[in-house]
Amino acid sequence: MKIAVIGGAGYIGSHVARELLDFGHEVFVYDNLSSGLRQNLFSEAGFVHGDILDVQKLDDFFTSVKPEGIVHLAALKAAGESMLLPEKYSIHNITGSLNILNAVSKHGVKYIVFSSSAAVYGSPKYLPMDEKHPTEPENYYGYTKLAIEQYLEWYGRLRGIKYAALRYFNAAGYDVKGRISGLEQNPANLIPIVMEVAAGMRSFVSVFGNDYETEDGTGVRDYIHVSDLARGHRMAFDKLQSGDSFVVNLGVNSGNSVLEVVKATERISGKKIDYRITGRRAGDAAVVLADPALAKEFLGWQAQCSDLDTLLETTWRVYKSAQ
Repeated sequence: MKIAVIGGAGYIGSHVARELLDFGHEVFVYDNLSSGLRQNLFSEAGFVHGDILDVQKLDDFFTSVKPEGIVHLAALKAAGESMLLPEKYSIHNITGSLNILNAVSKHGVKYIVFSSSAAVYGSPKYLPMDEKHPTEPENYYGYTKLAIEQYLEWYGRLRGIKYAALRYFNAAGYDVKGRISGLEQNPANLIPIVMEVAAGMRSFVSVFGNDYETEDGTGVRDYIHVSDLARGHRMAFDKLQSGDSFVVNLGVNSGNSVLEVVKATERISGKKIDYRITGRRAGDAAVVLADPALAKEFLGWQAQCSDLDTLLETTWRVYKSAQ
């Protein structure tokens, strides 16, 4: 299939592009390189430097490439920032997504795989969280992802576009074969921040609260290896060709605490990690776990390399080489 990966020079996007190329798809990347990197691009894939807010450039891209399917990964993703700058997130995430959807509709693209998020759920009402969990996002970033899912449903109904909304939990790790080496720019997630401390790129990691009802008092999260995520995207295209639109979690139903990640990074890197306990952040739950049962039953997908050691070893290899 000819697939356009919008946001394909970014951390997750580059892994998705690599997975699609590995399985014989023809891949074209569209990225504004605001957080994506040229070193994350592959010679086998076409590339257009463009922004999803540039309607004419987007239209020209679809006109020239004529993709059968797209992966939509182009979004701002810092939950905290979204609460301070909702206008910015409205423009980039919502307006940008509508521009993509309008281009998809105009050019007769059949399939969309959308990078959604567990942030659409908000605080857990029960664990693990399945796809029937109430969607009550607690930050504006999560709201934008839910809104885009709703636009997809309408465009699917009105234009016959088939879509898969993949609700990620916490993406981490790097390509297990070592083919991707671009560091995340200004990371907001725990594992790359801990790695920056190990690599001497920052002095300490903040631990937001150590008084949760967990084994060591720090928050527990469900981490999924980015290579497992990428495989989910590829399998989603296979499923869309033979079935209807769907929404599915991609997670592991196994969690690691903040301090577990810190201590495991110390063991794997051989570096001392300076961490400092600060107050809890508003909206942070004690434990967040995915129920990936539907992904296994419906897609035949399950995590293969999302154990903590693989997550950290593949990440440390990249950060260590960047020192």
